[in-house]
Amino acid sequence: MKSTCPTLLVLLCCTLLPACSRPMPDRCVLTSSTRVQFDPELAPLAEYLTAYLPVTLAPNDANRNDAIRLRIDTALSAEAFRLEIDASGITLAGADYGGVFNGIQALFRSMPPEIYAKTRPERIELADTVWTDGPRFSYRGMMLDVARTWQGPDAVKRFIDLLAYHRINKLHLHLADDEGWRIEIRSHPELAEIGGFRGGDSPVRAVYGKWDEKYGGYFTQAEMRDLIDYAAVRNIEIIPEIDLPGHSRNIASVHPEIRCNYPPDTLATNGYDYRSAWCVAREENYALLADMLGEICELFPSEYIHVGGDEVDVSQWQRCPDCRRLMRQKGITDPHRLEDLFMKRVTEILAAHGKRPAVWNEAAASGEFTRDSRIYGWQHVKACLDATAKGYPTVVMPGAYFYFDMRQTPEEEGHDWAAIFDAKKVYGFDFAELGFSEEQMRHVAGLEGAFFSEAYVSHHPELPDYLDYMCYPRICALARIAWRGNEQGWEDFYRELVAEHYDRMVAMGIRFRLFPPRISYRDGTFTVETDDRSTIYYIEEGSPEEHRYKQPIHTDEPHRYRFFTRYHTARSPYVADKSYYRTLTPVFSLTTSMGESSSAPYANAETYKGLSRTRRACRRQDWIRYDFAEPVRCREMFLQTGNRQLPKTIITTGTVEISYDGQRFEPIGKLEKGSIALHPDRPVKSVRIVSTCDDNGTPYVTIQPPRIKPVI
Repeated sequence: MKSTCPTLLVLLCCTLLPACSRPMPDRCVLTSSTRVQFDPELAPLAEYLTAYLPVTLAPNDANRNDAIRLRIDTALSAEAFRLEIDASGITLAGADYGGVFNGIQALFRSMPPEIYAKTRPERIELADTVWTDGPRFSYRGMMLDVARTWQGPDAVKRFIDLLAYHRINKLHLHLADDEGWRIEIRSHPELAEIGGFRGGDSPVRAVYGKWDEKYGGYFTQAEMRDLIDYAAVRNIEIIPEIDLPGHSRNIASVHPEIRCNYPPDTLATNGYDYRSAWCVAREENYALLADMLGEICELFPSEYIHVGGDEVDVSQWQRCPDCRRLMRQKGITDPHRLEDLFMKRVTEILAAHGKRPAVWNEAAASGEFTRDSRIYGWQHVKACLDATAKGYPTVVMPGAYFYFDMRQTPEEEGHDWAAIFDAKKVYGFDFAELGFSEEQMRHVAGLEGAFFSEAYVSHHPELPDYLDYMCYPRICALARIAWRGNEQGWEDFYRELVAEHYDRMVAMGIRFRLFPPRISYRDGTFTVETDDRSTIYYIEEGSPEEHRYKQPIHTDEPHRYRFFTRYHTARSPYVADKSYYRTLTPVFSLTTSMGESSSAPYANAETYKGLSRTRRACRRQDWIRYDFAEPVRCREMFLQTGNRQLPKTIITTGTVEISYDGQRFEPIGKLEKGSIALHPDRPVKSVRIVSTCDDNGTPYVTIQPPRIKPVI
């Protein structure tokens, strides 16, 4: 009878194992009769194995030879393991629980990739080997922002599983920000019940996506305990973050009294109080913080509670008579020092519960912050160098290398304020080249990647596609350098990634990003190549139909073609000839009914040098008008309100009118995410955007220069 679960035969190649591994001549066979023996504290890991392998548990059956034996060996260094495979079975010893878990992931990597699909084959054959390994850094982290885009327990569990496969051992959960509060506080249920949602009848206005619905959610404490336990089985510590004292517009919308003592100017925001900072001088605030943080401390086992400290708008404190009085009492003149006072009080609250503070690097910039803390260096490499030079234990995560919400090529989705980079740059992060001394390296706790989710809400967050595409294989590169470093070199790592790890990620169900194919257009012919076993496709302008690329394409219209690749669950970005991206910059004048920002005037967009902003947010019947000096003939005109990388500060709903003579206008379409692509059949003299909404949740509308593609 043919088995429905085939045998998995594994031959371990020496080149794919660390230098300390040694293959042997015989084989180990795993079947449904194979037992897992384990030390008592390793019972969760024995149970974990049964989801992937055809094995059963036998904690007291120590004399069987056909067994997997999980053991603690304190002679090994922290999180290190020793994996021995021979005909008698598998012995996996770790210095601690984490070491055994890491050894399990090494065992999985010695098997065919299908193991990650949890098919539990009937029989697995393994070549005999001895493999010892251990991590470079004890902190190997990833930050997930669930405040801007809500991701519930099941989505976070999936994220945890994928991190665990890559031996990431810290999940930094960004639970509170201006746009969302995501954790139940039983002493103040309104924080989550109201602040967990935005839009609709919520006092928190929608800013990023889903403007036409009440959107959000939050974790109950029971759900969070389940997540904490789920992560702990997989050797992952969850570190919660409540971002303070800035990034707090959400909680301030629920509890307006936490703000500073002066009347806000809400004209620009159509009545919405946009202030985002806690008042430092208001004593009652610390009682509320004690309630909130006290429950956070009791809920999370982590030694550290991340309390933010970044991007505080100190102008709010400068305008507050109570904060100014406090500054005089303390003899300080720099309003940034008020953050030191605030964080000192927060630290005292944490200490009363036996916890330590973790903060973003700005909170330690003055050097006054307690050394009994952990600093997260996010802004740039210089911030990490500064924190380590001051002796702070530092998680190194400069945005230009480790913010995975950054776009990966100039034409892809994502932010670009820190850098534009892919996995190659992540892998190339080199402490010595970037100026870290031996003394500073003693203060490096480890590395962390980050995914801030402002853009995710506009990319179908019900599916993991955008999250996966932005994070993988960048997380693969992060995991490798945090575990071992990058002495292997990019070319070798890339070959291993493509030849081995792509198939593992497919089995894991990751919708990861492929590197773009290489295209060449010469003498009227496109040739396209790829080296990752993916299949090449193309689309033609004006049609969504995909075509398989089978041979060079002859065309005198290269601007009409875009190419991409697919490999099972993965796909690459589009690539095109430079003619596809060519744009015109015709002279035009920009006017609006919303007034002109002095800091971002109309001239920025009119000269194609930057963005413009209005003086206030939009209301119904507000308009933006583009008048061209001469009628413009083009094949596409893209008009965008909001930021290039995500729909924020946009006209959320509106109609678009076109004029061919500058006087008579006719409707031509509606905005989608604040933007529209027009394909006029004759020269255009003017275009007008008319708002059909009363708000966008911010104090202004951003206007980008038009992107106009010529007729070729």
